[in-house]
Amino acid sequence: MIVVGAGLAGLRAVEALRARGFGGALTLVGAEPHPPYDRPPLSKDVLAGAADDTALPVDWAALDCVFRPDTHATGLRPHAGHPGGVLVTTAGELPWDGLVLATGAHAVRLPGTGPQHVLRTVDDARRLRALLTPGARVVVVGAGWIGAETAATAAARGCRVTVLEASPAPLSQALGVRLGALTAPWYAEAGVALRLGVRVASVDEGGLTLADGEFVAADVVVTGVGARPGTGWLAGSGIVTGPGVVVDGALRTSRPDVVAAGDCASWWSARYGRRTTAEHWDTALNAPDVAAASLLGQDAVYDPVPYVWSEQFGRMLQYAGDHTGADRTVLRGTPDGPGWTVLWLRGDRLEALLTVDRPRDMAQGRKLAARSARLDTALLADPDVPLTRAALPPDAPAASPNAPAPYAGSVRNAPAPAPDAIPR
Repeated sequence: MIVVGAGLAGLRAVEALRARGFGGALTLVGAEPHPPYDRPPLSKDVLAGAADDTALPVDWAALDCVFRPDTHATGLRPHAGHPGGVLVTTAGELPWDGLVLATGAHAVRLPGTGPQHVLRTVDDARRLRALLTPGARVVVVGAGWIGAETAATAAARGCRVTVLEASPAPLSQALGVRLGALTAPWYAEAGVALRLGVRVASVDEGGLTLADGEFVAADVVVTGVGARPGTGWLAGSGIVTGPGVVVDGALRTSRPDVVAAGDCASWWSARYGRRTTAEHWDTALNAPDVAAASLLGQDAVYDPVPYVWSEQFGRMLQYAGDHTGADRTVLRGTPDGPGWTVLWLRGDRLEALLTVDRPRDMAQGRKLAARSARLDTALLADPDVPLTRAALPPDAPAASPNAPAPYAGSVRNAPAPAPDAIPR
């Protein structure tokens, strides 16, 4: 067996193969020169200078695994002596009978010839950290999860930070405009200039050129506008991609001897009735066990409630579920308070939730969302009522689909923030 990709997903696949009884030869191939490491601390502890190494604990001897770092996979080809084939790499060809694809994703870069930094690897974080000096003009493009975390860390290091976001609010792709706008005041509190509805045309020497021709001077440009699955090397292999490695609910690819897990995989979710990807730590942690089981011919299905967490501007944000099918929202607490929660429901069933410094709501709500629990909407808006107390028995009468939301915490019909209410 060969596992391609030496991040958290790759390491977890190696561990899972051994835990599930595979006793044959096992190789882990990684493109980076480093052993597997944890990525969430990169935008926090590593960038802040509080840590330099986030290596994951590994006992290679106990795993009986050959680790090949600094080795790039470049293709697959058939091999007469192995049912699987040969993995073509920069260090030579490696025959395989079973293959796990865990090649992650690559950060998207903006057009232009000027220097720009991304934050995807530990080397990215170390290079960027050296430039985050007090007074440095730092422009972060993108106010998503990684952009917000990077801006917060840079501001805490004394940089003069500006965030440029094409959408009308931060985190709008993840949360929608109305709820993303609730995070906008955090930027001003941290001394970060937030410019919304701004598109970048190119990164140039000394700064960026915007779509309207304006030039924004910068000493450091950080691009946080998304990532693409690392699948280009699979062209011509017969493994279906588009985008990401296309897999079923058991994480099997179009070839029965190849599975995929982590950021590079696009799996079928029966829970949501569609294909999905998730570039988050939780997926890299848990999906590889299902991939290993499938590769060994064991029954397993990967169909979780998606989960992501982020630390930004001194706050812990956690999101679980999928709110695309929700028809109402409930706000528990107030955005100017010490912590608050937003719940998305379809009728009276919990679809998703966002918590800000309310870990108990997340711990309870994540379990409720996993079973599409029905909730007593009259209790939800009270932040002092545990979510589990609002759970309805299965035989309780269903809420009328045409009834208006009967709770003061609804933000479904809240007006959008005025333009001058959003810090620029």
